[in-house]
Amino acid sequence: MSPTESDTGLRTLKKQRTRQTIAATAIALFLDRGFDQVSVAEIAAAAEVSKPTLFRYFASKEELVLHRFEDHLGEAGRVVRDRAAGLTALDALERHHLDRLAARDPNTGLTDDPEVLAFLRLVHETPSLSAHLFDYLAADTRALAAALGPDGDVAARLVAAQYTAVHRALARSTLTRLVEGQDVADVARTAAEETVQAFALLRGGAGAYGF
Repeated sequence: MSPTESDTGLRTLKKQRTRQTIAATAIALFLDRGFDQVSVAEIAAAAEVSKPTLFRYFASKEELVLHRFEDHLGEAGRVVRDRAAGLTALDALERHHLDRLAARDPNTGLTDDPEVLAFLRLVHETPSLSAHLFDYLAADTRALAAALGPDGDVAARLVAAQYTAVHRALARSTLTRLVEGQDVADVARTAAEETVQAFALLRGGAGAYGF
């Protein structure tokens, strides 16, 4: 590796660490005091960066939290595009959701980690965060629609929107049970049952279009 390549790698690593530090600091403050009770200035000071530096890494206060969902953007579309031959789109999405439940993926609303549960509650119980989450969901819905059919296909757009709504409803139902203190294993079983029921309902309408 040349000196120039080494310097570039170090700068990239430093930026990644700075971004992680800012985000971790912000989320810790939000969980301790509440999202609306913490200012951007306080986050910057705690992370030992300036406000302009913070905004170079995160465009908004909400993004300090919601960036954690970035890894899931386009996930449903990828599942559909990469599905095995002979498997319908809805079959692939159902299998994927059941697999993620088994893995305790927080994106399904299911977790046995108290810190992750607190994070999910923060997102869903803070109005501004919950509202901004719809931007991520909208992007995910568009990606799924593109995987389901050609651009402008109304059936693909409708099925994608229905899937997004079902996924969100399932996650909220699961998260609500956990917040109420129900046993994680019991919640997991119920979540799996509700997933099968939800996709059966989806197939009742979407199946007519070959999805």
